[in-house]
Amino acid sequence: MTLSYDYPLLGFFWSVLMVFIWIAWIVLVIRIFSDIARNPDMGGVAKALWALFVILAPFLGAFIYLIVHGAEMTKRYTQSARDQDMAFDRYSVETAGPSSSADEIVKLASLKERGLLTDDEFERRKAKLLAG
Repeated sequence: MTLSYDYPLLGFFWSVLMVFIWIAWIVLVIRIFSDIARNPDMGGVAKALWALFVILAPFLGAFIYLIVHGAEMTKRYTQSARDQDMAFDRYSVETAGPSSSADEIVKLASLKERGLLTDDEFERRKAKLLAG
């Protein structure tokens, strides 16, 4: 039994490269459409025209959009990631439960230093925290 080999190794690498480029192109176009939809600086007509331009002339439209709005696109993406990170931090602090009594005493001390608590109030709350 003889085995024949019809698909050369470089042909395989070329096919893998083409699939990678195709997937990267799809991801890029999805990112461009999501940025068009989320851009608060553009009106509805401008968004529609950009979307049509990217649909009708995909390569040219995508590359021109990246040239014109690339820096703003990066700023919006990093701001969105920062907002999500802050929201997660707030959520994890809220769900982690109450803070320790030492943290509460530190907060009370800062309130006392700012003059929002009197010495008597500070001592009462501190005693309450240490007792319970």
